[in-house]
Amino acid sequence: MSQGWSKARLSLVLYPFGAGAAAVNIFFASLITSWIGWPVLSPVVSIGIGMVLGVPLTYAFACHIHKLMQQ
Repeated sequence: MSQGWSKARLSLVLYPFGAGAAAVNIFFASLITSWIGWPVLSPVVSIGIGMVLGVPLTYAFACHIHKLMQQ
């Protein structure tokens, strides 16, 4: 533990927050795009997309946090 947390461990800890944030943003984006005639996504579909997109987004954020921790 003297070396700090690895990127993988940070990603696993931060994943629920990243997936949740992605799901909320996708849902609200679908509400905004409904103004131009696109369909509104259901919360379940938004959560599913958020879970998928949460993986690379959380890893990118974990890399950023890891870099800050190393400085």
